[in-house]
Order: sequence, then C-alpha cells, then structure tokens
Amino acid sequence: MAKHLKITLVKGLSGHIEAHRGTVRALGIHKTNHSVVHNDTPQIRGMIKSISYLLKVEEV
Repeated sequence: MAKHLKITLVKGLSGHIEAHRGTVRALGIHKTNHSVVHNDTPQIRGMIKSISYLLKVEEV
C-alpha cells in the first residue's frame, strides 16, 4: 500500500514570496493549522522541500 503524508501549515504566509504561497495553494492548504493528506510521491516531496520551513509533515 502507498504511503501517505499528512501536511500541516504551521506558519502564516504573510511576508513570504509569491512562489511559496503558490506552492502552499497547490498542496491544497488554505490557512494556518490546516492539514491535508497526500500520497508520498516525488512531486509532493519536492513541494514540501521547497517550503519545509512553513510545514509540519507526518507519515500516515
């Protein structure tokens, strides 16, 4: 069975560059402390890596 990642936005987006805000939107996260679950794919891992300072990631 495929692994899943629970991704939570832990910091606000105010003052961060537009590309990082776009990455958060692409992950489907809408506001601080909102969580989403995605399959563990290289594309999702790349998005997480680019904005890791804003996120908390757990394997589910």
